[in-house]
Amino acid sequence: MQYRKGFSMLGYGCMRFTTKGGSIDYDKAASELKRAYDLGINYFDTAYIYPGSEEVLGRFVEENDLRDKIKITTKLPQYLIRNRAGLDKYLNEELKRLRTDYLDNYLMHHMTDYAQWEKLLSLGITDWIAEKKAAGIIPNVGFSFHGSTDMFLKILNAYDWDLCLIQYNYMDEVSQAGRAGVEAAAAKGIPLFIMEPLRGGKLVDLLPAKAKSEIAADSHGWTPAEWAFRWLWNQPEITCVLSGMNSIEMIEENCRIASSAQADSFGEAEFGMIDKIRGIINENTKVPCTGCKYCMPCPKGVDIPSIFSCYNHMYSENKGSGRKEFFQTVALRREPALPSQCVECGKCEAHCPQSIEIRRKLKEADKKLRPWYYKAAIPIARRFMIGKKRN
Repeated sequence: MQYRKGFSMLGYGCMRFTTKGGSIDYDKAASELKRAYDLGINYFDTAYIYPGSEEVLGRFVEENDLRDKIKITTKLPQYLIRNRAGLDKYLNEELKRLRTDYLDNYLMHHMTDYAQWEKLLSLGITDWIAEKKAAGIIPNVGFSFHGSTDMFLKILNAYDWDLCLIQYNYMDEVSQAGRAGVEAAAAKGIPLFIMEPLRGGKLVDLLPAKAKSEIAADSHGWTPAEWAFRWLWNQPEITCVLSGMNSIEMIEENCRIASSAQADSFGEAEFGMIDKIRGIINENTKVPCTGCKYCMPCPKGVDIPSIFSCYNHMYSENKGSGRKEFFQTVALRREPALPSQCVECGKCEAHCPQSIEIRRKLKEADKKLRPWYYKAAIPIARRFMIGKKRN
């Protein structure tokens, strides 16, 4: 195993343990966690809302006397916090589940909008963090993020964070936090952790047959997963890549890759293959948007690039994937950025280098991204996540 900034380059994402009879199969999970540790993984990531995950990790660590040998990260469910007392309530419950009196890292979970941080500020979060840091309970504090690049940068610059966790892979280079977010975090010297390196397995299981054939014929002999991991580790700004592993074979394979991948090792051939794979995936895209943002800002607040990215993902992957991303990156904002807000002023089209008929495509995207049940769910989710009753 190789390490960056003291963290194993491969981290264990504890969200996808195998279940049996409605609960996590502890014996299987424990054997997998032990194999990961033996192969050098020292970073284990869980969260309050992963059913049974914190308890399993806590029991495993205690039974194997590993607490001072690994780094444990869990997350504050900020969307459940309603008052200052809630901060202590959830932290104390997590410490109990994990059978420890301190966490190595504590993340504000699932941040999508700056309004969520403002809510925490109003509850005294900075004083609370300072208190817990001084007590040695949460020495490092960060946030996990699902949202637009602009929102990521705003949250990143709002506090002196110790680390951050983002969704990032070769298909998300210009969406979510994106490459701009990676560079911004690196400029601050913040350790950067990656989730969804395979887009939930879609860059492996759901690759088009044409892409799989290109990979199989390539002289590197790398698997689809290996291409995705190596693309990430080629970037020296990335500290650790999480993988939700639930088999010994998967753990051993991913550790093998993490033991040999090097930063700045990609050349023209490697980047060319990634471009080829990306191009094949994008053959079914609906809008030729490159995410350049020349169309922005929209006078009515419509996030045009993010909407088109989600719309395209509905057809390059599947409908559920695109709608989920839309929900996270566009719908759950304090200031709505929905395609239905477009008043067809045409300002965006005048600046689009791809000559996209943006107004027409926004209507198409809105129809596909917001079926009736999404239209009903979005206001409810917004009130829950950011406390705003706005549609």
